[in-house]
Amino acid sequence: QVQLVESGGGLVQAGGSLRLSCAASGRTFSRYGMGWFRQAPGKEREFVAAITWTGDWTYYRDSVKGRFTISRDNAKKMVYLQMNSLKPEDTAVYYCAASQYHSGSSTGGEYDYWGQGTAVTVSS
Repeated sequence: QVQLVESGGGLVQAGGSLRLSCAASGRTFSRYGMGWFRQAPGKEREFVAAITWTGDWTYYRDSVKGRFTISRDNAKKMVYLQMNSLKPEDTAVYYCAASQYHSGSSTGGEYDYWGQGTAVTVSS
């Protein structure tokens, strides 16, 4: 079992930055592939970024490449999403997710555990 708690969301102007954090519980955190997803009002949830168990490979949706960076600290059981050059279209609730059997997946259905989400609002 893994429990995930996100933090770091808030209101920011376009062009600004935020760093989202995801704190995980559970003894085997380092064996989980981790990902960030987001859901904007009235839209379906979409993949944002993923990182492998060891953190040696990352994957991003095209619209955030070069602006967002996912990272993890297995010793601290933390996953981060550094978001730079934010745009109004990045406004959404951001969710951290853990996958027991898939590492670096962009498919939400392959994630087993989800956090409660943290809201990000980017004003123009």
